[in-house]
Amino acid sequence: MRVHAIVPFILVSVITIGNACQAQKRSVSRNPLLQTIQTDFEDGAKQYKVLKAATPPDSFPKTYFPQTGKAQHSNSGWWCSGFYPGTLLNLYEQTHDTALYNEAVRKLSILQKEQFNKGTHDLGFMMYCSFGNANRIKPSAEYREILLNSAKSLSTRFNPTVGCIKSWDSKDPSDFLVIIDNMMNLELLFEETKATGDSSFFKIAVAHANTTMKNHFRPDYSSYHVLNYDMNTGAVKEKKTAQGYANESAWARGQAWGLYGYTVCYRETKDVRYLQQAQHIAAFILKNPNLPADKIPYWDFNAPDIPNALRDASAAAVMASALIELSQHTKSKDAKEYRDVAATIIKNLSATAYKAAAGANGGFILQHGVGHKPAGTEIDVPLTYGDYYFIEACKRYKELVK
Repeated sequence: MRVHAIVPFILVSVITIGNACQAQKRSVSRNPLLQTIQTDFEDGAKQYKVLKAATPPDSFPKTYFPQTGKAQHSNSGWWCSGFYPGTLLNLYEQTHDTALYNEAVRKLSILQKEQFNKGTHDLGFMMYCSFGNANRIKPSAEYREILLNSAKSLSTRFNPTVGCIKSWDSKDPSDFLVIIDNMMNLELLFEETKATGDSSFFKIAVAHANTTMKNHFRPDYSSYHVLNYDMNTGAVKEKKTAQGYANESAWARGQAWGLYGYTVCYRETKDVRYLQQAQHIAAFILKNPNLPADKIPYWDFNAPDIPNALRDASAAAVMASALIELSQHTKSKDAKEYRDVAATIIKNLSATAYKAAAGANGGFILQHGVGHKPAGTEIDVPLTYGDYYFIEACKRYKELVK
């Protein structure tokens, strides 16, 4: 190519890049939340280096108790083990800090044996939030094999008579316990059908979603936490709670799990029933008289001590991420409300009331999560899944407005 032909090309490239930068600056000036989100990514990267230093090499962070200054860790079999490497990977994607990526890969090497764990329904949380993100960022045959084995292991817990994946084991051999949280593990199965062409994963996911939609929800579209089926007949024996205030109450994070799960089901199947279910759940949450003005829910919508009940930042983060995606699947007037509420949640979680100061909170990003209040564990503390879905919500919002 002659020199005089190269010059216009360079000029056009410079102009194009300059225009893109100017457009990005205009976008930020029109939407200050984008700058807040960028700060969240940068602060999150710094915090997770603090968290890395506080976490033993062979363990995974679980929580931190600000009153005592002590951290709690887990092994790779804990249901939350995938969130730490998943958050590291999402932060790396936004900041390009290779120290975060290297730490994530190191933890993945410890986590990978869980691909054969058939004793848990949480392999979606554990393996898709970790290896799924790793494979998305830097695809590899090894990651694909691990995800496939994880889906196979999860599928062994499916009972065709009940039509669900078993969540918890029970002393009574006829019990078949299913929790609303399990909707979050279906994404792994959907993804593996796309990756392999094996429709058995898809069929299990759809069966579980349909059975849960039929039995887990009340007429107002609030969700029970736990259903106990008879594994021999598929009949419902009990509807109850474990982590909520009462059997008939609406445990906040459970409502968020359902919202997120059915949004994913619609994305993967385009079955309008799932879209309608997600919108009904969103309406229950957003129109609930006990949803605070800042949209950070109480740990249970029916907690007896409202308005003095504890908030759950982790439930808010899951809600925000789900609402951003849900807004993209509908052209109804509700779409704007979903986006606006998600923006409000991100803005408020980014403020000092919920986002930890630099170097504090044991390295976790968010404060004030509620894990299992009835059991007296993880109360008003940071939670790894709160961080994961907060960063995911920030990322989704940034992509949406971009």
